[in-house]
Amino acid sequence: MTAPLLEMRAISKRFPGVLALDRVSFDLQPGEIHALVGENGAGKSTLMNVLGGVYPHGTYDGEIVMRGEARRFDGVRAAENAGIAVVHQELSLIPEFSIAENIFLGREPRRLGIIQSEDLFSRAQKVLDQLHLQLEPHIPVENLGIGQQHLVEIAKALARNATILVLDEPTAALTDTEADVLFGILRQLRESGAGIIYISHKLEEVLRLADRITVLRDGRTVSTDASGALDTQNLIARMVGREVAEIFPVSTRKPGEAVFEAQGVVVEDPSVPGKLLVEDASFSVRRGEVLGIAGLVGAGRSDLMMALFGAHPGRTAGKFFADGSPVQIDQPSDAIAAGIGFATEDRKRYGIFLDQTIVENLTLAALKRLSGAVVTHPDAETAAGQRSMKELRIKARSVFTIAGTLSGGNQQKVVLAKWMLTNPKVLFLDEPTRGIDVGAKHEIYRQIDRLAAEGLAIVLVSSELPEILGLSDRILVLHEGRITGRFSREEATAEGVMACATGQARISGRAVQST
Repeated sequence: MTAPLLEMRAISKRFPGVLALDRVSFDLQPGEIHALVGENGAGKSTLMNVLGGVYPHGTYDGEIVMRGEARRFDGVRAAENAGIAVVHQELSLIPEFSIAENIFLGREPRRLGIIQSEDLFSRAQKVLDQLHLQLEPHIPVENLGIGQQHLVEIAKALARNATILVLDEPTAALTDTEADVLFGILRQLRESGAGIIYISHKLEEVLRLADRITVLRDGRTVSTDASGALDTQNLIARMVGREVAEIFPVSTRKPGEAVFEAQGVVVEDPSVPGKLLVEDASFSVRRGEVLGIAGLVGAGRSDLMMALFGAHPGRTAGKFFADGSPVQIDQPSDAIAAGIGFATEDRKRYGIFLDQTIVENLTLAALKRLSGAVVTHPDAETAAGQRSMKELRIKARSVFTIAGTLSGGNQQKVVLAKWMLTNPKVLFLDEPTRGIDVGAKHEIYRQIDRLAAEGLAIVLVSSELPEILGLSDRILVLHEGRITGRFSREEATAEGVMACATGQARISGRAVQST
């Protein structure tokens, strides 16, 4: 019988006051895609950091065995030399460098110490061709979209000719087309005999792609099964340690009057004169309502949200009304003054300061209201932060915990709590559950339902169609910057929404024609 490509035997890893991994075992066969799933904090990243040499031998208990031979890595380079390539969720590219320079960084072809540029670009082109990426290897990475940058990061790993490839949330920033390309590459690698460890919160994706699935919970191995023996519901139950009967809250909300209205919003691409990102978008959202905005990546959803918040330089037209009165929104401070909050798609870039405390993040947008225009009042800020932590069930030792040490779900709760302290009438949520685990998602869903039930008007943008269908009272669909569909909760179906999102139909339900 062929020896496993990889065995991680009884791995334990301690941090001060925390047992992050408790005798975790994991194995990988040649030519296998083995998924590793669990809630944030379950130990997935810690286990992969042990494998990848981030935590050197001697800092953990247990054993790593490759093809029957015990291995000890004293650092990342040693793991790479053994044929292990780890693609982390956070990019490690140098923006100013070209694609080719990033792919072969530290391993450039040289002659007499001089980098051979022609050979470098030729090798990079071969890797790009393997990924079916229509990109020139000399292009600086900073000129690429975030999805293309992630594919370059994967190309960088593939160029090492690794026999074990670890992918952590590889499709989080990819379009459906880019994800399909990636899946094709992974299947080719599997056929060549490589082993792939696949970490993702997208359970449908995991079930479709993986051969086996291992579940971690609280630093322990819960189970390892063939993917065909599992479905989404029992996989979720293993991850969270309980049965999940209802993914989305059962809504009993009764929306009231319109509190915000946008008319004729037009957004141009600042870098391409004349190209419209949003064309003549009009809608309203009512008190106590969740208005979902659906559409494929690139449809203009985030551009529309940024434009409404006064944060998009390409907005060329649009009228706005709050509680029936016209308001001028030219910058984010105008939107906040009009009672609008905005949790952006990229929370780590625009929504939260990772190196500051929870209380500093929570009170940032509402500082004048909490402390006055001139002098700050730390006691008032701390009290407000403590109330917010309790209301949104933010798991942390205190309000003085550094935000960057929190899980993704708790960071997202901090972002929500920050805007709630501004006492908004309308809250824009752009991809509020991106990159967080299934347990945290359920908590965010509960908070969205609670806030709407208390009278807040919520505009929800999400790439996950079940999320839109499960949370929204009404749904707007964007396709290439235009609103192509309007549905009430009762009228909305997955097929109807997708028909509008792909430009195959234009639908205006009877219940929502006026908005």
